[in-house]
Amino acid sequence: MPNYRVSGYQYETSPRKLEPEYVPQRNPYIKKKSSTLKQTNKEKERRPQKKRKIKSHVKTVMYIGIVFSILLAISYRNSLINERFNQNEKLKNTLAVTQKENEQLQVNIENNLNLSNIEKMAREKLGMQKLDNTQKIYVSLPKKDYVEPSTEKVVIDNVELSWFQKIINIFMGK
Repeated sequence: MPNYRVSGYQYETSPRKLEPEYVPQRNPYIKKKSSTLKQTNKEKERRPQKKRKIKSHVKTVMYIGIVFSILLAISYRNSLINERFNQNEKLKNTLAVTQKENEQLQVNIENNLNLSNIEKMAREKLGMQKLDNTQKIYVSLPKKDYVEPSTEKVVIDNVELSWFQKIINIFMGK
């Protein structure tokens, strides 16, 4: 029989709750099929959601990695450009210095090639003097032609001639 409250009058509009006479004992070794089915269904529903979350996390990590690698490549390229620019500037500076030195050396060469400077250096460093009339010696040469015509006849050997030239020489009578 159900156990009713006997304590007093109930003023509520809800019906009374009946309490069972005994509490059934559950065997801990027996699994409930309905509850496990509900859990597996919930887990099956959660698995695609977890996979979607994992895929979205993987995609974001990949996008971040791609952006990082692109920025790294751009940075590396800019560093190479900067390095080459600095190298180019150094070469331009050395070229300008070398050109200035060349111009200065060219001016020094032109100054030293001046005849008055050469004469001055010859007098001071080498102790040279200008010629006097006493140091000059005149030589008289006969007005004879020194080129002699050749009297010998030049003979060409036919040893090195080709067979065609030999045939022509035979017909010509040489």
